[in-house]
Amino acid sequence: METDTVSELESTQKKSSQDLKNIEDKIVASHDTSIPEDDEELREKWGKKIEFLLSCIALSVGFGNVWRFPYTALQNGGGAFVIPYLIVLFVVGRPLYYLEMVVGQFSSRGCVKVYDLCPLMRGIGVGQTITMFTIVGYYAAILSLAVRYFVDSFRSPLPWSECQREWTNCVDSSFIGQIHKGEGNGSVVPSADLYFTKTIMNLLPNIDDGIGFPDWKLVLCLLVCWTAVTGLLIKGIKSSGKASYFLAIFPYVILLILLIRACTLTGAMEGLKYFVTPQWEKLLEPSVWYAAVSQCFFSLTIGLGAVIVFASFNSFSTNIYRDAMIISGLDTITSLISGVIVFGVVGNLSHITQREIPEVMKAGPQLVFVIYPDAIAKMDLAPNLFAVLFFFMFTILGLGTNIGIVTTILTSVRDRFPQLQNWKAVVMIAIAGFAYGLVFITPGGLTVLDVIDYYGVTFPTLTLIIFEMITFCWIYGVNRLCADIKFMLGIETGLFWRICWGFLTLLIIVAIFLLEVSRYKLMDVPTGINVFGWCLYSFIVLQTVGWACYAVFKQPQRGAQKFTETLKPTSDWGPESVSLRTNYTEMINHKESVGKDKSIWRKLYLRVFE
Repeated sequence: METDTVSELESTQKKSSQDLKNIEDKIVASHDTSIPEDDEELREKWGKKIEFLLSCIALSVGFGNVWRFPYTALQNGGGAFVIPYLIVLFVVGRPLYYLEMVVGQFSSRGCVKVYDLCPLMRGIGVGQTITMFTIVGYYAAILSLAVRYFVDSFRSPLPWSECQREWTNCVDSSFIGQIHKGEGNGSVVPSADLYFTKTIMNLLPNIDDGIGFPDWKLVLCLLVCWTAVTGLLIKGIKSSGKASYFLAIFPYVILLILLIRACTLTGAMEGLKYFVTPQWEKLLEPSVWYAAVSQCFFSLTIGLGAVIVFASFNSFSTNIYRDAMIISGLDTITSLISGVIVFGVVGNLSHITQREIPEVMKAGPQLVFVIYPDAIAKMDLAPNLFAVLFFFMFTILGLGTNIGIVTTILTSVRDRFPQLQNWKAVVMIAIAGFAYGLVFITPGGLTVLDVIDYYGVTFPTLTLIIFEMITFCWIYGVNRLCADIKFMLGIETGLFWRICWGFLTLLIIVAIFLLEVSRYKLMDVPTGINVFGWCLYSFIVLQTVGWACYAVFKQPQRGAQKFTETLKPTSDWGPESVSLRTNYTEMINHKESVGKDKSIWRKLYLRVFE
């Protein structure tokens, strides 16, 4: 009798598995013959598939490649840093990039609405949107500095190449020779440095007495930047998609010109040797691996919702696997090219001034607005031309990234308020962003930028990406993600992606987060500013708690069921097309019915490896 029962159960399981296979085969066959979309298209799409690829390139390839990667490499072992960076890219960057593309394209939802797959965690998307607005303020401010320098590049001689009368201990940046000590007043300072600190920013030594007021010229440049962003987004992704051809491709033309020039400068080879020569002992320092993860996040723009948003405008069957590999690979190549250019220029500067390369190199905005101008001023061949080319390239890179950031914010707003017209939403974001960006072009703005970047971007992003991974890969499930990919693209997901999504990527990010917490030190700013920073961090991260409480409260069920229901996808979760969603729901319901009687450990195993 017992044998008959077992045989009956096995027969039922085989029949269920065969039924599931038949459903999947039918879906794949339907996918191959391209099921027509419904007449009603709920979401606008990219004009051409190439526009998505180029827009992602314009978003990812930007400030992080030109200034952050070279300096980070210098501080973390030179050529040795490339090794952890490539490893992190392989097991963290690419899996996350592909994961965010999958959920965005599959659901045609932005970074907030995509959490229809788990309403309890909708606050992650809200926090990411706030983080993006935090970023866009100082990105636009840096872009305004690039515009100011671009305009100044047409003046002859270059305004930063010569000292002004009121500057003490100054040496002309156009001077080619060894810089000596000043008489009793410390080291002399290149005019390019003083031009940035005194003429452009009028920097304060500290912000104990406030941050001051912005220069009217920078205010005008900031207004120009936001006007350009508004103009390119006023008609939605149709207009920004067309602009991506120029924003993504043209910077590489200039990068190639600058690469050739940087490699032919006197002393460039010494700089390049410093860049490629590894300091192997650095590989044993946890801080180097933390820097690699931070650079990967910063460069690829993952964990901030932008990739989800861009993918949500794709047609359902776009080959995002190919696109994810192309974009992440191209981003890395761009970082390496930028490193060669920067170290070539710095090597030349080191040779001329007879100073060590670490003494010449600067971090952040000062690398772009002090080191480059100083080196360009010393060029004997068409310095104005190279200044124009460099700052035009930097402006284009910044514009592409800012458009991507604003698109993410815009999509979150319009997903929540679909009746709001696109142009009105764009104008409101631009006005708010312009007002917020004024803070960063004040004399104390760069200090505020460091605080905001750490407490409002770097630390929250690490926190939210952990929540995102748990939500997508464990609450929703790696097995269901892989089923979605097969339904959408008709391809099986390999073991590498399953292991990364289920275990490896998440463990690395958690370890990096704990490392950052353990090495935390108060920033060298007034106590009130540090308190403000922690309040900003708390405001962003606690969105997860607030929206979770709201999701539970809105459930009509009672008791524990109010909570468990918020862990399940909403009834309309799935592809945008009603016909595709019907087939998808049939497949998922059958899968769930087959797995009902399995043990908890078996279910956990199947959560990743089914």
